[in-house]
Amino acid sequence: MFLYRAIFFIVLLAVLLIKDTALLLTVLMVLWIVYYRDFVVLNVKVVKSILFFNLSVTIGYLVMSFLKGFNPTAYLLYINLKVYTITFFVFSFFSKINIVHFFAFSKDLSYLLTISLSQIISYKKSFEEFKLAYKARIVKHLQSRDKAFIIRVFDQFLQKSLKESKERTLAMKSRGFFD
Repeated sequence: MFLYRAIFFIVLLAVLLIKDTALLLTVLMVLWIVYYRDFVVLNVKVVKSILFFNLSVTIGYLVMSFLKGFNPTAYLLYINLKVYTITFFVFSFFSKINIVHFFAFSKDLSYLLTISLSQIISYKKSFEEFKLAYKARIVKHLQSRDKAFIIRVFDQFLQKSLKESKERTLAMKSRGFFD
């Protein structure tokens, strides 16, 4: 596992240090070739995970560049390509390597990973239950009901996250994590 960790951190550091868009694109193409079998699945995951954040940052940067009077095209291409490349690399790497075993060298990282994974699973399960409940109770879509449902789901997740964050913080303190 040491070799995998070394490869991961070397490639990640190399991608982070690349300043040239053409070289970054070359690295991305190599990654696409290496992971050609999982290309579609990985791309869907990558795009889903970075779309909202990248879109909001890009729009904000476009607005600022318009107000300041400069052309942001080269920088936006570079930064979005870098985020996409790093995300694609991380997703592709951990599609082949067990993430739990990867972080097993550190007790604290393993503990944090376990907490994160359990929270992800819990939220995913809650979200699926909300979707099923919505489908079971609504015969036809009404915009007012859709909006009310989304607000209730958002409120439920917010309340759940606040409650669970307090519980997890207390659990971590009791185990001496913050010492």
